[in-house]
Amino acid sequence: MTRYLTALVLAVSLTGCGFHLRNKLTLPDDTPAVKVESTVRYSELVKLLGRGLHASGAVVVGEDEPGKGAARLQIRSERWGDLPIAIDAQGRTQEFSLRYAVIFAFHRPDGSVLVPEQVIELSRDYVSEPTDATGTTTEREILADELRREMSASILRRIDSVVRAQMEKERAAAPAAGKGD
Repeated sequence: MTRYLTALVLAVSLTGCGFHLRNKLTLPDDTPAVKVESTVRYSELVKLLGRGLHASGAVVVGEDEPGKGAARLQIRSERWGDLPIAIDAQGRTQEFSLRYAVIFAFHRPDGSVLVPEQVIELSRDYVSEPTDATGTTTEREILADELRREMSASILRRIDSVVRAQMEKERAAAPAAGKGD
């Protein structure tokens, strides 16, 4: 009985605060094939973006395949950096901020810009004991994988918001065009 009451209180509080799940990325049915291009060869971000686009219903053209008639998602830059944010009494770094920045743009098959060039930067803080470095590399790698997944989702959400806004604009223009006839 207590479990059900707890679940009910949790459900009511979540709906009361405005929480709702994100919609799945959906592209229009007439979306052309998409080619994900990057300046970084064998980029993990490109693989994640390809999977995300494929899951949304887009046909993804491989990097080595010719992309004639395909929209292009261009990853123009991927930058990683570690910024020390805390030091100990001996001047050794104890805490870092791992930063990941990507510049991207999305072009239609005719070359016109759908999503203009923009920058997304993400960061995560982690502790690195200077006296015991065991596991530090592993923690950094786990955070880097997490940042890549988050970056992929963020880029796809931006593309989705532009596509949805464009579809909404076209729907609003359709009835107005019909009244003029």
